[in-house]
Amino acid sequence: MNRLANSQSPYLLQHASNPVDWWPWGEEAMTEAKRRDVPILLSVGYASCHLRLLLIHWCHVMAHESFEDESTAGFLNEHFVSVKVDREERPDIDAVYMEAVQAATGQGGWPMTVFLTPEAEPFYFGTYFPPAPKHGMPSFRQVLEGIKVAWTDRREEVGEVAGRIVRELSERTLAFGVPTAEDGGPAAPQPPTVEDPHKALMGLTRDFDAVRGGFGGAPKFPPSMTLEFLLRHHARTGSTAALQMAQATCEAMARGGIYDQLGGGFARYSVDASWVVPHFEKMLYDNALLCRVYAHLWRATGSELARRVALETADFLVREMRTEQGGFASALDADSAVPGDVSGKHVEGAYYVWTPAQLREVLGEQDAALAAAHFGVTEDGTFEEGASVLQLPDTEQLMEAGKIASLRARLLAARAERPRPGRDDKVVAAWNGLAIAALAETGAYFDRPDLVQAATDAADLLVRTHMDWQARLFRTSLDGVAGANAGVLEDYADVAEGFLALSGVTGEGVWVDFAGLLLDTVLVHFTAPNGSLYDTADDAEALIRRPQDPTDNATPSGWTAAAGALLSYAAYTGSSPHREAAERALGVVRVLGPKVPRFISWGLAVTEALLDGPREVAVVGPHDHPSTGALHRTALLSTAPGLVVAVGEPPSGAEGEQVEVPLLAGRSLVDARPAAYVCRHFTCDAPTSDPEILQEQLAGQE
Repeated sequence: MNRLANSQSPYLLQHASNPVDWWPWGEEAMTEAKRRDVPILLSVGYASCHLRLLLIHWCHVMAHESFEDESTAGFLNEHFVSVKVDREERPDIDAVYMEAVQAATGQGGWPMTVFLTPEAEPFYFGTYFPPAPKHGMPSFRQVLEGIKVAWTDRREEVGEVAGRIVRELSERTLAFGVPTAEDGGPAAPQPPTVEDPHKALMGLTRDFDAVRGGFGGAPKFPPSMTLEFLLRHHARTGSTAALQMAQATCEAMARGGIYDQLGGGFARYSVDASWVVPHFEKMLYDNALLCRVYAHLWRATGSELARRVALETADFLVREMRTEQGGFASALDADSAVPGDVSGKHVEGAYYVWTPAQLREVLGEQDAALAAAHFGVTEDGTFEEGASVLQLPDTEQLMEAGKIASLRARLLAARAERPRPGRDDKVVAAWNGLAIAALAETGAYFDRPDLVQAATDAADLLVRTHMDWQARLFRTSLDGVAGANAGVLEDYADVAEGFLALSGVTGEGVWVDFAGLLLDTVLVHFTAPNGSLYDTADDAEALIRRPQDPTDNATPSGWTAAAGALLSYAAYTGSSPHREAAERALGVVRVLGPKVPRFISWGLAVTEALLDGPREVAVVGPHDHPSTGALHRTALLSTAPGLVVAVGEPPSGAEGEQVEVPLLAGRSLVDARPAAYVCRHFTCDAPTSDPEILQEQLAGQE
């Protein structure tokens, strides 16, 4: 029976035609397992999960090898209730069972394969299982048969194992290393001090790859949150080391194969330490975060490379990822059909790589030779079967800009004729929040109103489709229809962050209001008495453990993203409860920042804003007055960490008049001219009508 056919998840739809009798996660599947008295096979993955690394297993490979095999499917259907979960739709389920997998095996990955009792208690774990024994790993069929025997003959033992695992998970607490709070949970430490980011910087310096940029060895992932922390730390302290690490990493990535040298945008990660060969899938969250990082790097340094990459990445998002409803799709696959191959076989990277012969076919002999030298295409190749991933060696300036642009345009047009990678069209609230912030700011910095409009359209979609009248979010939508899954903490935090950034650029106070509604929900439904934050709401579906993780993964943790949005909202409104909540939440940075800075980097970035104030700029003046625009732009281009900007018309003086943003209240023109007020905690310096003086006021460091 095909129970996945009506799903909104492209990942679940990929499995809708399997001979396996899949169930979606839910009470019906649990009830069926109880009725039949069989265990549950839980399989978790995501649509673009086809990874090249040996240490991270293969979702699609296991699907082809096992879930499409009639014999394996028949055994599963007879002896198990099989449940499929898209980890991008249900990050809470993924987090809870991944914690169990990692605790039991010391590693994790996708596909995640977990065997559960009908009460959803786990008792056996794994990731990828091959169709035949390999490298000491049992075959999937052997695993299934072993589980069947254990369930039939050693049920009491299975129950004891499952019960012990659930107890151990429930007893795990965050290792704050501080006394227990009165409510029995971990007591939140005090907010971080100026010493904590400094200690974190020292830790990052030890991990930094001074030769190739980035941190650690292969595989290398774009360290988006770490780069944002480094830029903010430099802005607050003037640290040259922080700026140098950020610049070197950004340049290495922009010149490497991880960046699409023709169409813009970044791949998920590099399989090598030199950023040469990527895993070719492109994720919305990576590109939103990196677009913002490069825009901020340009703001700090004026780098032309940073400017180009920020704009090309923004254009990629709008061109390739935007949905008909104005939101942004989740991902582009790594695989696509090989050009000219009628078999329809999909190969990773086929859309992106080039051979010298393919260059000659498009450009002719002379221009192909120039392009090969410029992009590092060789006869031996840097990828598979003699193909090369395009890079940008240091010879970039050997050709004039016009010639480079011409070659790129011709190659991009030819590439557009190739079979395209598939796209995961679901709109994820959190990742769209990240895209809104990136596009709004990039559009403002580079005078691209079309990018600001794209951010506004996505924000409108989130309000219309993902947000209900109680300010509760749905995590996903597809084709303009909201899914059934409740938003998690990162959805509320990142959407609020996007709305606040959009308000700062457009001057529309309604986005501050919407952010406030979402953050009030965070305070009521996601916050523990000691100030720590849960990833799911207190009224969400109960799992075997309520997930709570302050560390970053591919995106900022919901915990620290919420702290950042709460802090910014307090700066716009003067709300003490929101600021106090941000400070309590940031207590975790004091413990984790010096120890694991790469995994709490967004918290460190928010800490920089806290230590700087953050500064608040209120710009008052007629919206069409040139001086209002000049002051507004000067404020937006400030590197002060976490600075918030409000711009609006001067008050009319009418009795009972309300301003859209509280930060603007009581701010008036100066000598009938537009003026800017620089404040901390709503206490302001003398206003100025001179953009140069405003720039000086905002330039102060420690």
